[in-house]
Amino acid sequence: MIIPPSAARTLRRALLAWYRAGRRDLPWRRTRDPYRIWISEIMLQQTTVGAVVPYYRRFVRSFPTVRALAAARLDDVLAVWSGLGYYRRARHLHQAARVVVHRHRGRFPRRLEEALALPGIGRYTAGAVLSIAFSKRLPVVDGNVARVLSRLLLMRGPHSAARQKRLWSAATDLAAGAAAPGDLNQALMELGATLCAPRDPACGVCPVARLCAARAAGLEGKIPPSRRARRPVEVRSAVALVTRGGRFLLRRRNDGALLPGLWEFPAAGPGGAGDGLRLDLGKPVATISHSITYRRFKISIHPARLLSEPPRGRYRWVAPGDVRRLPTSAIVRKVLAALPGAGV
Repeated sequence: MIIPPSAARTLRRALLAWYRAGRRDLPWRRTRDPYRIWISEIMLQQTTVGAVVPYYRRFVRSFPTVRALAAARLDDVLAVWSGLGYYRRARHLHQAARVVVHRHRGRFPRRLEEALALPGIGRYTAGAVLSIAFSKRLPVVDGNVARVLSRLLLMRGPHSAARQKRLWSAATDLAAGAAAPGDLNQALMELGATLCAPRDPACGVCPVARLCAARAAGLEGKIPPSRRARRPVEVRSAVALVTRGGRFLLRRRNDGALLPGLWEFPAAGPGGAGDGLRLDLGKPVATISHSITYRRFKISIHPARLLSEPPRGRYRWVAPGDVRRLPTSAIVRKVLAALPGAGV
């Protein structure tokens, strides 16, 4: 046992009182519906709350139930997801929804092993959904929770499998005796997201500061040790803007490529765009910036003229107002936003 029972009880009381008094009003916190909690947890992976809220609202309007999601075409799911990034999450959601409908009668499974068997669901997501929706006494450890527990328990040393095991053990100790494990888990997440920040934690208003071993040792700013960030790499590329009758020519990415199945503007390279497309490129009219993980893209936009008709199947003429109906990356919308009068 990592946390003694008396200390665990004190921590639970302080965290729950703080969370219930001032938690952020987020749309997925207004429901116990496991489907909607599940959607929010998948969207929040590697994405900020501020970015997720509008996508969450749009997604549950489009697919209000797990049956609606399971019945939808993947292209429609990706179109609603477009711009949120990490598209594998949407693909896994769609696959998992079909499993829930066909194997579990449309109900999110309450057993941990069955939840873990769903595509795209790991230990954290399963624990979050089952504790919040069904009050299962299951732990969660994400980046925010790991930082809170590391400081509370003065966990020194680098990131490692042994450290991760201790974190899960500590979270298990807290969840095991919780009357409201869902609220407790959300309190830990909320504390890490709002007060117990990676830099300059707000210890002066923290509800558990007096119980924090790192604070007592004056090490709250050094625990946990920061991960060495990968050095950003600048990537320069170009897209071709081909128009006909007020519509743009878009190309669908190969299934084996990055962002498979998404629609994009043709790449503009020496001698044209490739993929059987021959172009006469003009001078760039604008440049946009876009980041994917450590890559920093600078993308120039070139008006272009077709020298031959595009191959069938991979290309499509799309009106600006219809772009949102297709699965596209954020780059497509940034390109259109950079063009006056594009209508998006």
